[in-house]
Amino acid sequence: MSRHGEMEGRAVGRALRRFRNRLPRLGHRAGSARDNLGEAVNEPERTQENSLPSFAGGQHFFEYLLVVSLKKKRSGDDYEPTITYQFPKRENLLRGQQEEEERLLKAIPLFCFPDGNEWAPLTEYPRETFSFVLTNVDGSRKIGYCRRLLPAGPGPRLPKVYCIISCIGCFGLFSKILDEVEKRHQISMAVIYPFMQGLREAAFPAPGKTVTLKSFIPDSGTEYISLTRPLDSHLEHVDFSSLLHCLRFEQIIQIFASAVLERKIIFLAEGLSTLSQCIHAAAALLYPFSWAHTYIPVVPESLLATVCCPTPFMVGVQMRFQQEVLDSPMEEVLLVNLCEGTFLLSVGDEKDILPPKLQEDILVSLDQGISDLTSEQINEHVSGPFVQFFVKTVGHYASYIKREANGQGHFQERSFYKAVSSKTNRRFVKKFVKTQLFSLFIQEAEKSKNPPAGYFQQKILEYEQQKKQKKSRERL
Repeated sequence: MSRHGEMEGRAVGRALRRFRNRLPRLGHRAGSARDNLGEAVNEPERTQENSLPSFAGGQHFFEYLLVVSLKKKRSGDDYEPTITYQFPKRENLLRGQQEEEERLLKAIPLFCFPDGNEWAPLTEYPRETFSFVLTNVDGSRKIGYCRRLLPAGPGPRLPKVYCIISCIGCFGLFSKILDEVEKRHQISMAVIYPFMQGLREAAFPAPGKTVTLKSFIPDSGTEYISLTRPLDSHLEHVDFSSLLHCLRFEQIIQIFASAVLERKIIFLAEGLSTLSQCIHAAAALLYPFSWAHTYIPVVPESLLATVCCPTPFMVGVQMRFQQEVLDSPMEEVLLVNLCEGTFLLSVGDEKDILPPKLQEDILVSLDQGISDLTSEQINEHVSGPFVQFFVKTVGHYASYIKREANGQGHFQERSFYKAVSSKTNRRFVKKFVKTQLFSLFIQEAEKSKNPPAGYFQQKILEYEQQKKQKKSRERL
């Protein structure tokens, strides 16, 4: 490596090391691709059904409601994000629990204001809804659901963030909860407390079920708030609308292809909401596989050096930092401008990664009209063709896990990809089996004595049934 390259590498390392101590301590798994610089920043958020905690229901909705405000630093004109309200206050914690909580609460403000400290009081500011994920040393994940807005009052003022910390991945549901918090915040902080207390005492509903909360608001009386969890839980964490608004289907397929080969992908956008929703949607296209590398929906300004990392990442960067990103030393990156709907940088082979026939199948399915569909139907319409792609290419995986007497499985990789009859499909599968996406999925399958009874397995069974029926008709 050149001296210049070494200096750049040290600079990136210093930036990441400086930030490491500000996050909850992160754990490493031996032999995992996550044992890299990216993990020091933020363990990748697992946005698929087999990674974010899968809740049957009955869990608590949230752990904390926090208000993060901007406070002027003692020296200079910059502001520093600070937690100014916390519910509930935890008491009687053991020493280890207290240290863990302190690390968590220290990290959160930076992700609520990832766009730096140079703020000035405002009279108008459009509200933004976004999210982030932090991972504890034991591997448990906490998701921050954020609503940034301008507090009520006369004259110029600074925005604040309402942040709900939960272990549950259900973005649509928490967006509705934030709507209720925002409505109450316009009256008084005191009105928020009984609503959140009622929510904390309620059990998280099972898929397709509803929980109803009774809430009193001064001058409005008693209200009943219904929170319904989507029936199809593998898509409850995502909304594809923003991605469809920003990009064409062909571009979405190219982003998917880059992610499948675990390349570096950067999304640029003005708003935190757009970045957060689009990067969640892009990662969700990989279902039933999980992005196993650095994943930061909105990169804080102090962590922009992440884009220089040599390992794969999927990150969102605000448009104001576009030039810093372009000036950074990067190789083989897909840089997506969500504001313009263009690729600013690309490897050049994105259209050729997927087998042509299967790529065309995805495009044809996506092109079928979505104008009259509900949000949940749009999610299913967009996700379905990509799930079907994996069904057709690797859906036969369970037949190539040979098991010992004790039930431990061993994946027969060579036999698996040789079983793919199409040459173009086989060429793709030979590459895909070498990724961490596939390796982590197969490791879990090897441990399980029976195929998981999830959405992916259901689609595999449906596809195999269709093939049998087709063969039966051909014999007639």
